[in-house]
Amino acid sequence: MQAPRISDGQHPDPIVLRPITPDDVDAEVEMCQDPQVQRWTTVPVPYLREHAEYFVDKVVRGWAEGTSLELGIEALDDEGAPRLAGNVGLRLDGTGGAAVGFALAPWARGRGVMSRALRMMLTFGFRQLDLQVVHWQAHEGNWASRRVAWACGFRVEGLVRGLLTARGERHDGWVASIVRGEHMSPAQPWLSVPEILGERVVLRPWREDDVPRVVEACSDPLTQQWLPQLPAPYRVSDAQWYIRSREEQHAGAHGLYWCVADPVDDRCIGSIALMGLAGPHAEAEIGYWAHPDARGRGAMTEATRRAVRHAVLPADDGGLGLARVTLRAAAHNTASNAVARAAGMSRIGLARAAERLRDGSFDDFVLYDVLADEVQA
Repeated sequence: MQAPRISDGQHPDPIVLRPITPDDVDAEVEMCQDPQVQRWTTVPVPYLREHAEYFVDKVVRGWAEGTSLELGIEALDDEGAPRLAGNVGLRLDGTGGAAVGFALAPWARGRGVMSRALRMMLTFGFRQLDLQVVHWQAHEGNWASRRVAWACGFRVEGLVRGLLTARGERHDGWVASIVRGEHMSPAQPWLSVPEILGERVVLRPWREDDVPRVVEACSDPLTQQWLPQLPAPYRVSDAQWYIRSREEQHAGAHGLYWCVADPVDDRCIGSIALMGLAGPHAEAEIGYWAHPDARGRGAMTEATRRAVRHAVLPADDGGLGLARVTLRAAAHNTASNAVARAAGMSRIGLARAAERLRDGSFDDFVLYDVLADEVQA
C-alpha cells in the first residue's frame, strides 16, 4: 500500500495527513520527549534520535505490509508555516477492523487539530479500506485522548482492568468504538464544570490539592453518620479516587460536581453536585456536604442556591435548562433540612425509614423540590 496525502484544504486553518519521512526525525524526537506523550504512550524513556529513526523505518514497513498505517499530521504553526504536529495511525486486524492510535506535539494542542486529523483518518479507513469498526484504547485518566475520541463519535464501552502495558507495568484502560456509518461527532454531551462566583462561596472544579480537606471532611463523625456510603476509615486514596472519578460523571453527562471553596483563600469548604442528569427527561438532585469548619456560616445555603440556579437557567444562557430540582435530607439531619428550606425549596413528602445510617438505625427522608419558574421568580 502507498501512504496517501489527505488534506482538508477548505478549512481556514488547513491540516494535511501525509507520509512520514526521514526528514521528520527531529520533530518526532521533540514530540516524544514531551512528558505527557511519555506518560500515556509506550514510547521509550529516555527517547533518543535512534528511536525516532527506528519509528520512521517501521512506518514505511507498515505501509508496505498493509498492517500498520501511520500518517504524519502537518499543521500550520504560530508563524503560519507547515510543520509536523503529530501522528495518527490504524493497525488493521485483517477482518474489517482496526485500532487507532495518535499523538500530538505540545505546540499544536488545544486547537482541534487532533480531532480533525482523526476524522480524516477514520474517513480514509471506512471509505478506502472498507473498515467496519475502529477501536480506541487509552490508559484510564488520559482525558485529553478520551476527549478527542469523544469529539469524533467514539462510544466508550467501559474500563478494562490491566488492559494495557507500558514499560513493564500493566494499566487499566478505557475501550471505545465507532462503526462505519455513525456520525463522527459526540454521541452524548460532555458536561463542563463552570466556575460560579458568590459572596461567601466559589463553586469550582475539583483539584488534586483538595485531597487533604476532603479527607478531613469525610472523616468527620457527623459526615460519616449522615453519609453512610462513605468508606470508614476514610483514606487519602478514597479522596483521590473521588476527585479523579468526577470527570467520568461529567464525560457521561451523569452529573455536575463542584468543590465549594472559600472566596478568600480558595480552600475547600464543602462539596455540591447536581446528580441524575442522564436521560431524556432528566431532573437534577442536589447532594452536598460541608467541612466541619464551614458549618453554620450559610456557605452551603448559598452554594445550593447557586447550583439550583445553574440547573434551571436556560441552556442559551449557560445553564442546564431543567424544569425541576430535587433534594433529599434525613429527617433528623437538622442542618441539611435547614439548608434546603433556606435555599427556597419546598417540602413535598416523606419517605419513611428510607435511609440506614452509620450507626445502624433507620431515618426518614424528607423530600424537597423547586421548580424553574419559582427560582426565576
